Amino acid sequence: MIGRMTGGVLSECIFCQIANSSSSSTTLLHSDDKVVAFPDINPSAFRHYLVIPKQHIPTVKNLQRSPEDFSLVSHMLDVGKSLLHRDAPQSKHYRFGFHQPPFNSVDHLHLHCLALPYTPSSRFIKYASLGPLGGFIEVEKLLERIKPRIPHPSQCNCL
Repeated sequence: MIGRMTGGVLSECIFCQIANSSSSSTTLLHSDDKVVAFPDINPSAFRHYLVIPKQHIPTVKNLQRSPEDFSLVSHMLDVGKSLLHRDAPQSKHYRFGFHQPPFNSVDHLHLHCLALPYTPSSRFIKYASLGPLGGFIEVEKLLERIKPRIPHPSQCNCL
């Protein structure tokens, strides 16, 4: 797939370094064979975590309507929800989503997991959808966009 790195680490990508290096000074909140999670270095909310794939995927624009990408983003969301429910159970509002180019700060897919309120409150602007211009996309909308199509029974050669 275009824009993906299989195997190695992109040495200039800070998130690849975090995801694939045990010597990173970044505190990992979660690590498994697919993703890692850590606190955002410039938090915009009461709790603000990033969940990133270990595999280098530049942006949401590189995701396809496929079972693999749908499963990866679903897993990223599950990890983020689990961490916020553990670390910020008193929060009444959570947000999960991605900045879309050209509004993304690092070219490595990263899910923002926010336990509100925003700190400071003006930070909400960074997490607004800008419609056709991009901006922030809620994870549920992205999942709908990349959800694999199930063939209609009339298109199936099942017999």
